[in-house]
Amino acid sequence: MGMQEPQESQNSNTQASGTGRRAFLGAAAALGAATTTLGLAGTAGATGARPGGKGVRGLPVPTIIGHRGASGYRPEHTFGSYQLALDLGADIVEAGDLVPTRDGHLVCRHEPEIGGTTDVASHPEFAGRRTTKLLDGVSVTGWFTEDFTLAELKTLRATERIPANRPHNTLYNGRWEIPTFEEVLRWQDEQTRKRGKQVWIYPELKHPTYFRKLGLNLEERVARLLRKHGKDGRNAPVILQSFEPTSVQRLDKMVGNPLVVLLSGAATRPWDFVETGDPRTVADLVTREGLREIAGYAQGIGPTLDLVVPKDAAGNLTTPTTLVKDAHAAGLILHPYTMRNENPFLPANFRKGTGADAYGDVFGAYRAYFATGIDGVFTDQPDTGLLAREDFLDGS
Repeated sequence: MGMQEPQESQNSNTQASGTGRRAFLGAAAALGAATTTLGLAGTAGATGARPGGKGVRGLPVPTIIGHRGASGYRPEHTFGSYQLALDLGADIVEAGDLVPTRDGHLVCRHEPEIGGTTDVASHPEFAGRRTTKLLDGVSVTGWFTEDFTLAELKTLRATERIPANRPHNTLYNGRWEIPTFEEVLRWQDEQTRKRGKQVWIYPELKHPTYFRKLGLNLEERVARLLRKHGKDGRNAPVILQSFEPTSVQRLDKMVGNPLVVLLSGAATRPWDFVETGDPRTVADLVTREGLREIAGYAQGIGPTLDLVVPKDAAGNLTTPTTLVKDAHAAGLILHPYTMRNENPFLPANFRKGTGADAYGDVFGAYRAYFATGIDGVFTDQPDTGLLAREDFLDGS
């Protein structure tokens, strides 16, 4: 499974369909923008779905994406979290932040360092694996997936990553193992059959430049598994995302799936840009010119919410930027990240009290972001996002 496979048989069809998939997703983005900005619930339908759409454009708008599953209620990137996201009604499940094992399998963890998301520290047999590495220019100490075989990782169990904010999630510490991406693809098919409707997933390729230097290329492994499971087409229910634009460009040559470039803070540089000496920052990528370039190989962007509506020095929301309008003009959909119910993660003017695990006025925050015309949003609490969408489409 760790071997890379040639891409020739896929490239010609994928490249030929690239223009077409950009065109229909661009039209979908424009329709979604008009529907949400104008509040045309009648046009969008009761769920905000785009009429007659296929693939991504057939999803409800604003699309509610379960961030690492329903991670507000269960330890993230576990089948418990993924399953609950579907049970709560999420339109898409972000099933998989993909990182490799030493023997080349793809597993689902927020980061390759797993000391904060598993019980590895309690396993004396792995005490010697604790080390310090330079990950995208940052010194990180802990245990890393690339130092473990899949069989070894399967002896670990997931734990809550932010227990101070989600003490109730610690109830489930140790309940679920680390899923592989191939297990997720099989689970997706199983859930689609059981529920009688297509289940969508939204995996992210983590630190692709870092892993490429280790000989653990992510893009080839993802493409191979998608082809194996028949999920590499333009209408396939798998959206792929990465913070590294060059990784998305590589994927564009390998698969036909919808692709999304993730965007962090305006002053930051994607790590692949740092490695190649590209001086551009995210601020350059969100200009009209930058967005048009992205639209040449991707169908959407996943910006931090601060790129959509900035905050002032006190943490309050200010005036929206032109990002939504500019991205839609380039034919791109926007799925910003991340909505969370807890106070510390909300804009200051939507917080209630000071409790680290207390909920604020998250519905008010959703209204502010939905009003910008975004096509969807990642959320740790999908049920809250669905209620907020219902309110927004009803004009509440």
